[in-house]
Amino acid sequence: MVPHTLVCVLVLHDAPLAPLTTFRLGGPADRLITATTDAEVVAAVREADASGTPLLLIGGGSNLVIGDKGFAGTALRIATTGFGLDGTTLELAAGEVWTDAVERTVAAGLAGIECLAGIPGSAGATPIQNVGAYGQEVSQTITEVVAYDRKTDETVTIPNAECAFSYRHSRFKADPDRFVVLRVRFALEDADGMSAPIRYAETARALGVEAGERVPAAAARETVLKLRAGKGMVLDAEDHDSWSAGSFFTNPILTEEEFAAFRARVADRLGPDTAPPAFPAGDGHVKTSAAWLIDKAGFPKGYGQGPARISTKHTLALTNRGGATTEDLLTLAREVVAGVRDAFGVTLVNEPVTVGVSL
Repeated sequence: MVPHTLVCVLVLHDAPLAPLTTFRLGGPADRLITATTDAEVVAAVREADASGTPLLLIGGGSNLVIGDKGFAGTALRIATTGFGLDGTTLELAAGEVWTDAVERTVAAGLAGIECLAGIPGSAGATPIQNVGAYGQEVSQTITEVVAYDRKTDETVTIPNAECAFSYRHSRFKADPDRFVVLRVRFALEDADGMSAPIRYAETARALGVEAGERVPAAAARETVLKLRAGKGMVLDAEDHDSWSAGSFFTNPILTEEEFAAFRARVADRLGPDTAPPAFPAGDGHVKTSAAWLIDKAGFPKGYGQGPARISTKHTLALTNRGGATTEDLLTLAREVVAGVRDAFGVTLVNEPVTVGVSL
């Protein structure tokens, strides 16, 4: 690797990308640029677009599956910093470490994102995936997203209503080559140090309260961190269960007709008294559990023989046990997808973004 500076940014050639991902997988990029200001991000994107160079954006690397051959183009690591709190209004630079930002808002006595503690990655990725967990989604508190629009070559401010948020989806994910998130703004709540109402049953049980009650925001955060750690979903270099992208598959959302057919398959396979998980998903749709599907299709915790296996703590996480390749991971993912489809007629969809590969 030969570093040099270009437009005040650090540039590396033939640069390993695996260390920049939580999977620790993937080959090198032709060129890696690290940008620490919004202006540097925009300049690097403009340069790539002007030259027709393929561009890969990297934040915290917690949602990336990069092929073993790497990336033939420019990888842009967004390492911007900026935490601004004005009353209950929060502004985060895209490169801010998300879980650190959550901790700081809780320390300030504010509610709204405390149950999103421990989620790896950067703030700029949160609106793209509409990151959510334990009864909260960022779409509930985001007011607007500042982004560079590669189509119009200008920086724009997009209000929440125009972000097209839905379950693990947004307008940014739907059109990934258009917007580069620079800053995210949130409206939090001052509830005298208390959390937002606890919505998730598992969290409420762990806290010993009823759903809808409030608890100290710090207690909610600590409880979520413990729950996530118990599932291997808090980053820990010594815990290979956290060498993952967290949930590898999204929970399937089925039409009522599809769910009826699925339920019939469950009855045939597991008996008429077995009821699959079902949650209202709006507009005649039902959401079921990907983790349940994986387990009941015959893929328990720890499944696998090679260096890529299902987490020993949670069936929804595929992990690198050390020495895995991306192809090892994809082989396991394809086996799980095929097994669930054969068993229940439901096709799982990967949540992480794939680069140079696909399931």
